[in-house]
Order: sequence, then structure tokens, then C-alpha cells
Amino acid sequence: MRQNPSFAMTDVAELRRLIDLNPWMTLVSSTADGLVASHYAVLLDEGRDDLTVVGHVGKPDDLIHGLGERELLVVVQGPHGYISPGWYGDAPSVPTWNFVSAHLSGIPEVLSPEENLEVLDRLVARFEGGMPQPRLLWERPNDPDFVRRLEKGTVGFRLTPTRVVAKRKLSQNRPDEVVETIIAELEAGAGPYADPRLPGEMRRDLDVRKGAR
Repeated sequence: MRQNPSFAMTDVAELRRLIDLNPWMTLVSSTADGLVASHYAVLLDEGRDDLTVVGHVGKPDDLIHGLGERELLVVVQGPHGYISPGWYGDAPSVPTWNFVSAHLSGIPEVLSPEENLEVLDRLVARFEGGMPQPRLLWERPNDPDFVRRLEKGTVGFRLTPTRVVAKRKLSQNRPDEVVETIIAELEAGAGPYADPRLPGEMRRDLDVRKGAR
């Protein structure tokens, strides 16, 4: 992802928020057979306050990616959506796409079976927590033998990124009144490409920038 200083996202707290809110991520590796990509849920490492993430892959994706042996790129995709030139007023303009995204790169550490079980437990708890009747990993009808057999089919990892490229492109290069118009259009559900989360990110960014003036 090409970085633009005007849209650079460097605040660790904001990056952690982005990661936490968007756990479904893309894992990319460069191999002897070319680029490979997989898609998995990834969480922040709860024992750290940096950008370290934990997750797992199903076998044989660990071998396909060379997990623990070569660089892994984790792509975090936040809210995004199409921005029509019609929302800019009468000035000459072209369409664009607003988005929030981060690329975390590094060589991951392969977790022990017990550490992997902890990650799997956290993943289930995170996503089952919103269900009316949560079914947690260690609860019946699952038994310990079933859970440990499940773990053997996966490989857990911890990635502390050595390189981070993050971008928040939210029309910061436009006057406040134009940004307000874009937010209003997105909140109204304008267009077939709207992400309902995007106007909230734009409003948050605009309010921060106004408060810093």
C-alpha cells in the first residue's frame, strides 16, 4: 500500500482500535510458488499493549505460508466506501474510495499447543459472546478430547510486526463543509457501495481534526 503523509495513520491506540473492530483479516506470504493468501480471524495479543496480534491457521496452511519461517503480511481492512464526485459540489472532481486499512508485516512466532488452545478459546469467546446463547469452546457438548483434537488440526501464531503501513483516507483533503456533505450522503445510504460504518469513521476523524485546531 502506497503511503501518503496526508493520510498516514500512526497512533498506536487508533491502530489497535482498527484491529479490534476488524478481526477478519487477509494473510499473505511470498513463496517459491508465488503469492498465497488466506483469510482468518485475528485478535490483538491481550498480554501486550502494542500491535502484536495472535491467530491460527488450519493445516496445511501453515506449510503453504511457511509459517514461522518467512515474512507474513496481515492486511486489516476497516470501513470503506465509494465517494461520488457529485458530493463535492460544482468543482471539477473524480470519484474516489474512502477507507481505513493497515498492513502488519513480520515473521510470526509459532505457538505451542497450549498457547494455541488459549487463542482458540479467545476466538470462540469473542464471537460467541454476541450470540443469544453462547457456545464456548470448553462447554458441552464439546469435551476436552474433542477440543484437543480440534487444536491438532490448527497452528497458532503470534506476530509482532516489524513494519506497519496504515492509512486513513477519509476526505481530509476536502473542506469541512464538503466532508459534512459526504457524511450526510453516506448516512442516508447513498449509492450501492456504501459501508454504513464509514460515516462514523469520517465523523470521528473530522471531530478530532476540528478539536486540534
